[in-house]
Amino acid sequence: MDIRIRPADPAEYDELGELTAEAYLLDGLLDFGASDPYLLVLKEVAARAASAEVLAAVLGDRVVGGVTFVPSGGPVADIARPGEAEIRTLAVRREARGRGAGEALVRACVDRARATAGCSSVVLSSQRAMHSAHRLYERLGFVRTPERDWNPLPELDDVTLITYKLTL
Repeated sequence: MDIRIRPADPAEYDELGELTAEAYLLDGLLDFGASDPYLLVLKEVAARAASAEVLAAVLGDRVVGGVTFVPSGGPVADIARPGEAEIRTLAVRREARGRGAGEALVRACVDRARATAGCSSVVLSSQRAMHSAHRLYERLGFVRTPERDWNPLPELDDVTLITYKLTL
């Protein structure tokens, strides 16, 4: 079966939030585990959808992944500058990994960025431990932008997100 990418239906927001939170939690990507405040942010798909586009990856009739596409800044953008789109909260269910859902979601974001007037690049932040995601980004032409690496929790010295950019 092929992975289909489409806008998430509001009826799927809770499922996508749980899927995203579970992926981050099970992959050990939350510094404070189940008590990490970011877990709640990951679950708030409706809040992201209010100012960005949430996409769902569907295999058969099951949602297996999701991503937030931020076309030109806005309240859910972390690092996008004028003329840049941003990819946020990419997640794929563990049992669906290796089937192309993550790549299809990233490609859908890039396609949307290309269709956005005035958009010249796509940016994203990633945790250092997300090695498979890094390989995917690099395979799709994203390049590291270490000068844009940032710390979302300045009170903690060891939390630095690394950044990537794809020039369109």
